[in-house]
Amino acid sequence: MIHTTCKGARQRMGVVIATGLMASCGFGVLFSAPWIKDADNDDVVFIGDSIFALSGEVQASLYARNGGTFRNYTTSGAELEGGSLAPSVREQFDRSVSDDPTSPIVVMDGGGNDILIPAVTLLDPYDCKTQWYEFGRLSRRCRDFIDDIYVDAVDLLNDMAVSGVNEVIYLGYYYPKGGLLGADDLDEAVDYGDGVLAQACAFSAVDCVFIDPRSTIKKSDIIIDGVHPATSGSNKLADLIWSELEPRL
Repeated sequence: MIHTTCKGARQRMGVVIATGLMASCGFGVLFSAPWIKDADNDDVVFIGDSIFALSGEVQASLYARNGGTFRNYTTSGAELEGGSLAPSVREQFDRSVSDDPTSPIVVMDGGGNDILIPAVTLLDPYDCKTQWYEFGRLSRRCRDFIDDIYVDAVDLLNDMAVSGVNEVIYLGYYYPKGGLLGADDLDEAVDYGDGVLAQACAFSAVDCVFIDPRSTIKKSDIIIDGVHPATSGSNKLADLIWSELEPRL
């Protein structure tokens, strides 16, 4: 059982229950596929947010191709570092190492909730949404904020290398669509964010490959909340990951 602290989350409960992305105390864990600490293949560990964790369909598709499970610590609502809604991606990795430090391959995402949660629940304090009349004008405040995420990502990836991880497959983010979460108008933040995460992957100490799903995931591949992958989207993401993961197994 994972315990999280509750720091006055401001999310509306109806949206929380519908999506599992954001939560008051404990809901990030409730709306997540189960953690797997001891898998059929312990060489691979998954960490990340609700793109993986909410339905668990990406991993399920990969388990079927692998013929067995991988370790999994992904949790809905997770931010890359910190956050009060769920164990962060950093905390997930630390927990995975504590449970078993021998997994040489990490499959992950992270950084999306750092942008999305304040944008849709806290009146967009970093000005990461761009209206149609602001095309090409992502705010300096948002870019500076995403640059800070770059630092967190590089630090985490470097620490993975020190911990004995040999290879990382880092899944980037696709464009959300208008839906229950109100996550539209974030395309330019996604563009800038994926570029930053790709750089973090390239310039870290660990052997890291970045997967860019923006041209693959269409609006029809996203469920009604506007953020999470439908079955078709999960299968497409699994295809992208498997093309990188299979040769490493």
